[in-house]
Amino acid sequence: MQEESIMGSSGVQIVCVALGILGLIAAIVTIAVPRWKISSFTGQNIITAQLEEQGLWMECVVQSTGQQQCKAYESLLILSSDLQAARAMTIISSLLICLSLLILCAGAEFTTCIENQDVKPKISLLSAIGLLLAGLLLIIPVSWSAHNVVRDFNNPLFPQSQKRELGACIFVGWGGGVLLLLAGGLLCCFSRPLSGGSSGAAKYYSNSASAPNKNYV
Repeated sequence: MQEESIMGSSGVQIVCVALGILGLIAAIVTIAVPRWKISSFTGQNIITAQLEEQGLWMECVVQSTGQQQCKAYESLLILSSDLQAARAMTIISSLLICLSLLILCAGAEFTTCIENQDVKPKISLLSAIGLLLAGLLLIIPVSWSAHNVVRDFNNPLFPQSQKRELGACIFVGWGGGVLLLLAGGLLCCFSRPLSGGSSGAAKYYSNSASAPNKNYV
């Protein structure tokens, strides 16, 4: 039974590593690709021949001919508050994912880096907490940015030319955050000691069994 439990836990940990890698890829795409906000083709903007894309580090203009020109932000103060916070939160999320995956691989059942079976569940639980925090740090900024975009889009007093729509990075960030939360949740469920007190019980019975039998005269 213990070997079957170890094999099942090992399989879950492999799945969680795969989910964590996919979440890391999604986080990197969210950070690097400048598609958090894009131009809204509504009202008078429908005749615009170019698409404006806004990301964390630069903004791009895509012409109708397919040519694209990007320019890095000259100052951090140009960015809105949600994108300013998103820079820090997404980077911390990526670093936390990398650290959690390294910890998980070091203490996983399918590796021999740590031989102590009592320590491995604790290391797996620590990795699970890291993945959960990383998922939240990825979901919060994209949700905040999406809320601001939808709020400004539905505001009739907001200038029509400055209205934006949700970019692809918002959905990629949501997907990556869900994968990280799923990986952390699975690890939390399976990060339990394999044998609670079997070794202690064995010692107890062995001591009682070895009590000397004396023949009294």
